[in-house]
Amino acid sequence: MRFLRASLLDLAFFEPSSLQNVLETMNRQNTQQTWFQKLENFHPYETLLYLAMVSSGLIFLFLVVAFLYSGLNQLEGLNHRMPIAFLISTFMLVLSGYTATKMRLHYQEENIPKLESSLRNTFVLGVAFTILQFAGWKELTDMGINFTGIPSGSFLYLLSGIHIFHLLGAMVFALILLVQLRRTQEDGIRKLILVTNPYEKMRIRLFTVYWHFMDAIWLILFLLFVLSF
Repeated sequence: MRFLRASLLDLAFFEPSSLQNVLETMNRQNTQQTWFQKLENFHPYETLLYLAMVSSGLIFLFLVVAFLYSGLNQLEGLNHRMPIAFLISTFMLVLSGYTATKMRLHYQEENIPKLESSLRNTFVLGVAFTILQFAGWKELTDMGINFTGIPSGSFLYLLSGIHIFHLLGAMVFALILLVQLRRTQEDGIRKLILVTNPYEKMRIRLFTVYWHFMDAIWLILFLLFVLSF
């Protein structure tokens, strides 16, 4: 009690300017963290996802540089055109990015039925995108652009194929989330845990971040494909 009284007296006679300086110093120490310190504060799953995104980005960067180096204009003047399936699939993926964004909004509103609906739409659009990619490959083959042909044509298959491979991982995770959300709606306790557990919020946020990352990668690839024709 004597120690508490002394502390209160010290605080009462403490100069406001000095107190403000102490608070500013503490805030500065909390905000001026290195990128490694911020990385240490991430959840392990979050760290793994960001590292995977960086690795995937480097893979696509190297392949894009090789694609440009192989000769971007090799397909010009051969009466080739961008496959219609690639155009439609791009629209599908952009639309899926919108539905993925709605997932986070519905989660904040604690609207589980709409959250499940947005996740289902995102998954279905992802499946449609994948099917249209195969249709686009069929169009390329019909135009005489084969995987074992000219380098630029080979990179069309390689880049789009690797993108599908990365997107499939997100689609599998979306399917797992769909099953879990379906079970959650049938159990009030699980629903309460879902809307209050920071881990569940993190999973949904990481899914949308990765999905938008895949959207951005494809839009860059699509632009390069358009320029190659």
